[in-house]
Amino acid sequence: MLAVGRKKIRIEKIGDERNRQVTFTKRKNGLMKKAMELSVLCGCDIALVIFNSNSKLFQYSSTDMDAILQRYSKMCNQPHEVRNNQDVRLLPRSALPPHARA
Repeated sequence: MLAVGRKKIRIEKIGDERNRQVTFTKRKNGLMKKAMELSVLCGCDIALVIFNSNSKLFQYSSTDMDAILQRYSKMCNQPHEVRNNQDVRLLPRSALPPHARA
C-alpha cells in the first residue's frame, strides 16, 4: 500500500464558518500537543495564549503560567527572537521541516 501525501493547502482565512471552527479546534489541539512535546523533549518553559475569533481564551503552559509571564515581562526589553506572520512566511525553505518543503 502506498502512503498518500497530504494535499498542500493555501494559507488564507477559511470562508466557511463551520470549516473554520473545525480547523481551529484541530490545529489548536495540535499546537498545544507540539508545545507540550517541545517542553518535554527540550526541557524548556512554554506559555501559549490563543484567542479565537470570538475572543475566547485558550492557554497552555508547561509550568505556572503566571511565573512564565513574569519572566517574559522582565526579559522582553532584552534582545530576543521575535517573529510575526510575515517573518515566518519569509523563512528560507531550508529552515522548514522536509515534509513542509513540498
